[in-house]
Amino acid sequence: MTKKAAVAAIALLMTTSSLSYAAETSSTGGVGQLSATDMKSLTDMRVGIIKAALQLTPDQEKLWPAVEDAIRARAKNRQARLERIAELRDGAMDPLPQGNPVEIMQRRADRLIQRGTDLKKLADAWEPLYKTLSEDQKKRMSFASYVVMRGMRDVIGHSIDPEDDDD
Repeated sequence: MTKKAAVAAIALLMTTSSLSYAAETSSTGGVGQLSATDMKSLTDMRVGIIKAALQLTPDQEKLWPAVEDAIRARAKNRQARLERIAELRDGAMDPLPQGNPVEIMQRRADRLIQRGTDLKKLADAWEPLYKTLSEDQKKRMSFASYVVMRGMRDVIGHSIDPEDDDD
């Protein structure tokens, strides 16, 4: 019964959040207009959904802050990348510095290294908590992670940076 309630709550939250966000953004120009406040709200939603779905025990709760910090740090770095992309797209900066393809590859490699570092920190934060999860919690985590990531992708959209969609 508890598992069904958690799944229903996640589905409801994802559906209503996506719908309300779509209604808000349709009049403001869409996905490219996400502000830092919007991204923080999405991150808060993601953290809340995953934590609620896990139904942590008191001992597991002690391991949660490291996971939450890693999720938030990764989201903050993603926001910085998206802001940089928006600046480039809006012409505030020259996206092709003197047409130097080597420099473009180096910048791309630096961004990928940062993303890899963020992902590694997240995995390292999750590892101790994951080891303590029951099989039911692991299933809920897997499902909630999929739903949340899918919802985040839908809100942020792939059009911002086609190369940035493997996050």
